[in-house]
Amino acid sequence: MQSESQSVALENADSARTQLKMGAGELNITGGADQLMEADFSYNVADWKPKVSYDVSDQKGELIVKQRSAEGAGLSGDVRNEWNWRLNDEVPTDLVVQMGAGESDLDLDSLALTGVDLQMGAGKTTVDLTGDYAQSFDASIQGGVGEATVLLPSGVRVRSEGGLGKINAEGFSREGSVYLNHAYGDSEVTLDVEV
Repeated sequence: MQSESQSVALENADSARTQLKMGAGELNITGGADQLMEADFSYNVADWKPKVSYDVSDQKGELIVKQRSAEGAGLSGDVRNEWNWRLNDEVPTDLVVQMGAGESDLDLDSLALTGVDLQMGAGKTTVDLTGDYAQSFDASIQGGVGEATVLLPSGVRVRSEGGLGKINAEGFSREGSVYLNHAYGDSEVTLDVEV
């Protein structure tokens, strides 16, 4: 098992776009980082060592972290790949997560999100978007085979584009493929989610 920690300083950026590309494994994201990103990576397939790149242009940071190789990206036997991330709570962040297979726990409620795009393959995910956000934003959650639990704040409209499975939207009213909670249209900040 190999373990390493990495952090990325904000430098002179006042916002960031953060992209994670993970073929297979276990991904945990939360807030509370002093830097833009602080992460611990553990893996036992050498080719899966993550590659971290960061660039700043016009005061916007572009952080990309990806699994170097997705060859044989199944988590069978004793194969392990675990990423534990902490992001900065104050930096306006557009978050993109592309994950092939595995489990993820995305505790995003403390972050200053400006957009969310989650593309999950197979597995189980929990996404917490219950934060007290300063501005409205759009979120897209695409899943393959598995189970997704999405926790949402008030002032939310959810559009479901079908697929297999069922949606349990407790506390929402339904109008065709659109689900609205009681504060939608009345709250100062609106979250539009496409599932």
